Amino acid sequence: MKTNIRNIAGVLAIIGALNWGLIALARFDLVAEIFGMEFGETNAATRIIYGLVGIAGVLLAATLFMPDHSAEMEPIHTHRDADTYSR
Repeated sequence: MKTNIRNIAGVLAIIGALNWGLIALARFDLVAEIFGMEFGETNAATRIIYGLVGIAGVLLAATLFMPDHSAEMEPIHTHRDADTYSR
């Protein structure tokens, strides 16, 4: 569950980063454009998207230095290991 939330937050953060890059380089707000708004204009839908991107950034910042326990798995036992334990 934590991994899914982090993945969603990662996707939202990427969307936000790309949008800010477009704003900086081309003065083009993709989120506003998708919702039929001009550059710099907002409505409820764009504010929701911007809010979700902000929450994703906070979540990722808060978990940035937390250990990733998803890589900790049970060791794989080979056939040779099985012989050692059965004797």
